[in-house]
Amino acid sequence: MNREAQEEELKPAQIVLAFFVMDQYYVYILYSELIDKFYVGQTGDMDKRLLFHNDSQRNNIWTKRGIPWVLKKAILFNSRAEALKAEKFIKSQKSRKVILDIIQNGYNK
Repeated sequence: MNREAQEEELKPAQIVLAFFVMDQYYVYILYSELIDKFYVGQTGDMDKRLLFHNDSQRNNIWTKRGIPWVLKKAILFNSRAEALKAEKFIKSQKSRKVILDIIQNGYNK
């Protein structure tokens, strides 16, 4: 087999690898100094989500009253299921102390 034929055979595999992107999801913790509250959520696009929370025109959830929100922590997960599980756990603690600990020391579950 000549060199050109080998390169042509590899192209489909290279294309598949070039477009293979592993999903990444974040659990994030925001803080509003205005209302002195934390907000915990999850997303696949951290930048877009932070912009949403700080957009008074598009944000129609309770976080609107806390604008501006500051990102305090973003924890990366390899699947949405893992991120949802972590978000649920953090919210179930109903504890500012737990949230501050996660911000300072990371999430260890």
